[in-house]
Formats: sequence, C-alpha cells, structure tokens
Amino acid sequence: MPLYARMDVMDFARYFGALLLVLGLVGGAGVAARKFGLGSFVKPVAARRLQIVETLGIAPRQRLLIVRRDNVEHLILSGPEGTSVIEANIPAQPMPITAQLAVPEAAG
Repeated sequence: MPLYARMDVMDFARYFGALLLVLGLVGGAGVAARKFGLGSFVKPVAARRLQIVETLGIAPRQRLLIVRRDNVEHLILSGPEGTSVIEANIPAQPMPITAQLAVPEAAG
C-alpha cells in the first residue's frame, strides 16, 4: 500500500475519532444539564398553577389538550393553523394517584 493511501486512512480514522469524541461530549453535557436542571432559565416554583393534564393526537399535526389552571380545566385544540378553546371552565377532576406514589396502608 502506498504511503499516501495509508496517511489518508489514518487521517480519516483520526477525524472520525474526533467527531465521536465531540458528539459524546455534547451528549454528556445535555444529560448533565437535564439531570441538574440547567436546561431551563425559569426558576422552579414550589406550587405550579399550570399543568397539561392530558394530550391526544387527532391528526398528524393537530392535538387536543386538557390544560389545568387553578383547579379549572380547559379543552384546547392546537394545530398548525392556530389554537382554539373548545370548552372552558371545566371543573377539575381529582388527579389519580399512580402506583409509585400510593402508600400502602398498614395491615392491622
């Protein structure tokens, strides 16, 4: 194999290795930012007033959302042409307790 061909393979391997290293560093920084909460410029609030309760995709680019604010829910249709409030001021249903958050009662 000629010397220049071997140099091209070595250069390609070096460039590919550098690319993998940079991609790994960027991915690691993203994971660290999510873990430590550095990805948001909004200060954490102790009690959130706004919450997306449920979403349902009804078309590739249209979605129904139930948004809760101060124990009142609103049904919203969102799509590329804009958003529309379908129903407003729905009394909020109690949030279901998930299996992870449920505390088993002491057997007595």
